[in-house]
Formats: sequence, structure tokens, C-alpha cells
Amino acid sequence: MICFFKLITSFLIISNVLADNALEQFAANSKGHTNNWAVLVDTSRFWFNYRHVANVLSIYRSVKRLGIPDSQIILMIADDMACNPRNPRPATVFNNAKQHINVYGDDVEVDYRGYEVTVENFIRVLTGRLPPETPRSKQLLTDEGSNILIYLTGHGGDGFLKFQDSEEITSQEMADALEQMWQKQRYNEIFFMIDTCQAASMYEKFYSPNILAVGSSLVGEDSLSHHVDASIGVYIIDRYTYYALEFLEQCGAGSKRTMAEFLRVCPKSQCISTVGIRTDLFKRRLTEVPITDFFGSVRPVELTVLNNHTIPIIKNVNKPKDSVLKKNKYSFVPALSY
Repeated sequence: MICFFKLITSFLIISNVLADNALEQFAANSKGHTNNWAVLVDTSRFWFNYRHVANVLSIYRSVKRLGIPDSQIILMIADDMACNPRNPRPATVFNNAKQHINVYGDDVEVDYRGYEVTVENFIRVLTGRLPPETPRSKQLLTDEGSNILIYLTGHGGDGFLKFQDSEEITSQEMADALEQMWQKQRYNEIFFMIDTCQAASMYEKFYSPNILAVGSSLVGEDSLSHHVDASIGVYIIDRYTYYALEFLEQCGAGSKRTMAEFLRVCPKSQCISTVGIRTDLFKRRLTEVPITDFFGSVRPVELTVLNNHTIPIIKNVNKPKDSVLKKNKYSFVPALSY
């Protein structure tokens, strides 16, 4: 009988050790990506660029719906179309001629608006080189575990993107800003998404690791609008963003759709321009990267093994800018708003 109990005890000890080793290995493999952020930028002014505001607000709505809280979204809008005197429906922005979704909504939190949307402020946000008095809501408080979606829309050319029709950011300046972020351990992976004319030229000079990039048009090509709303009198969304949103609307917070699927969005028959993709700086296989790694949220997970030893699989969570979570075993995580 004693031998039987010794055998059972040995079996349980070995089982616990194996379980601990397996979970710790899983945790080690998961520790790179711990939180998600988004930097969403419309660089254009004037009423006839209504579609660029609709573009960025549509992406903003999608990432919030998929779980990224406002506290981890930097939204930059160069002009206020919702309050433009030409807007026949004040306080609204629509991305579809049927006007069934007001993407401006009641809960849009704009961090930089109007003449605050400059090349300097954009670079400072990315690199963290902001004045000390800058509110936390205007800071990109990322770390080495952050996956960042950077979305840009506006008017571009070969190797530049216009801001406010008065200045430009070049592809080299963009590449250098991302390298600063890497050197300062401000990201784990970046998905760079740009919807402009000659969009691919903006990521050609990237040289930092772990960056996946997509552009709505190749060098020498225009990026075209999708459709006009006759009651508003202008084009209200661009083609690439329209079809990207069509894909995202089919995804939920627990979606199994991958980045490989997303990058097939908007073939030339739909976009008319040729969508450009750059993958050489990105280490992972796109078929194994969930869409929610960039457009969604990371949630904390704890597993408890037989001996009540708890291992946090994801040690950090999406941390709100304006509050600090209690550092105890059972922390309250604020609900994600839609």
C-alpha cells in the first residue's frame, strides 16, 4: 500500500512539473505582444476632402468595436466636417450614401484637431518626444509589448504625404520616426496602413524590424474615391478604405480571420489602383497572424495548475491612460466601450 501511495505521489509531482514547464513555455512564447494601440490620422482640410475624415472615423469606429479603448487610440483630424457650414446634416459624418451609419457618433474622442494636426506633432506622438505638460490622452504610451496600427489618409505623392495643404512628411522622415520608436522600445509590431495617391512610396524606405505595411496604390498610381452622396455633394469615402471596412465589419472581437486574408482586400477590379504590400520586415507568417493582433484588443489570461500555482499568460493589459490599475492579484479591468 505504501508503494502504491508513493507511486501516486510521484505521478502527481511529475504531472505538476510537466504542466508548469508547458505553461511557462507558453507564457514565454506569448510575452512579446501584450497590448494594442492605434494612431489614426486624417491630414486634409477643406470640404471637398470630406471623404478623408469619413475614412479615418470609419477605421476609428471599427477598432473601437473590436475592443481597442479610446484611451489607446490617438485620433488626429485636420478639419471638422461635422460642424462645417456646408454640411446639410450638422454634427454628422457618413461613409455611405444611404447614411445609415453616422461615424461621427456621440462618443468620438478627437485628440488632435484642426491646426494641431501637423507633421511635428505626428512625429512627436510616435517618438514620445512631447512636452512634459502634454495631457496623457494625447500621448502614445506604448512599450516593447505594444502592437500599433498606424492609419494615414490624405493627399500624397511620390515619397511624401501632405499635411493641411501647407507642409509634407517625406518617406525618409517616416522611416526614421519608426526607427526611433524601435530604438526606444516603443513597439512590438507595427501595421502601417495608408490610403493616398502613390501610397506605396511612403513605406519604401522603412528599415526597422517587425513592420507590416499596405498602401492603396503603387508609385505612379492615383488612389480613387468610391462614391458620391448627392445630398452632401462630395465623395464620401475612398475605395480602399471602403473595401477594408467591408472586411472588418465581418469580424468580431474573437475573429479567426487573418492578416493574410485582410491583405487580399480590394483587388484591382475593385480599387482600380493596385494595392501595395510590404512584408520583408515582418517576421511572422501572415496566415498565422489574427486580424485582432492589430485591429482588436489583448485581454489578460491566467491559468491555475494542480498545485494552485498561477501563471499570467499575458502579464500586461491594455492600460488606460488616465487611471492606474491596482497591482494585486485580482485587478478590475474597465469595460471596453463601443
